[in-house]
Amino acid sequence: MSEETPSRTLDPDTVAADPLAQFNDWLDQARAADLVEPTAMALATADADGRPSVRMVLFKGLRDGGLCFYTNYESHKADDLAQNPQASVVFWWDRLERQVRVSGPVTRFAAGESDDYFHSRPRISQLAAYTSRQSRAVASRDEMHARLERNTARFAGGDVPCPAHWGGYRLQPDHFEFWQGQRGRFHDRVVYTPSGNGWRKTRLEP
Repeated sequence: MSEETPSRTLDPDTVAADPLAQFNDWLDQARAADLVEPTAMALATADADGRPSVRMVLFKGLRDGGLCFYTNYESHKADDLAQNPQASVVFWWDRLERQVRVSGPVTRFAAGESDDYFHSRPRISQLAAYTSRQSRAVASRDEMHARLERNTARFAGGDVPCPAHWGGYRLQPDHFEFWQGQRGRFHDRVVYTPSGNGWRKTRLEP
């Protein structure tokens, strides 16, 4: 574990008053650190019975103060969110020895709200999203490729429409935790919780 230095300390008195500002600052530093995928986050959901499930997704920016990601609306995660619209995410930036945990309710984008992002993606990604029956069993990869080839031919020379089964979600934070690794596993942890019109900052023991 690295030495404690001013850039690696975490204190409630010096972090940003707004957790989104603190998050954006750390994300900018993670991007500058040449990590493989600084926007990767583990997304944890649970079904109506409380059975948890977690997987990696990509953070795709902020909208109205919420963290956004995109997926197939017929996927396992979408089924969970339909039953229990609460989720948690965690970012892990190993070279910086940092993690950020965020929790809160999740809402699905309205029809048409995902179109601009969908059409900004590489065409092959658009075709894959249109083709994929995410989380369903399939006999072989050849079967998926055959379906992809049919859709490639179907939309040749034209735009690939954003499918009704694909789009975005927004996690509205009601809890943030920032974690900074320190020597001897004597880590720094700062939690933000809502307080009036702002946020309360609290140090937690490691």
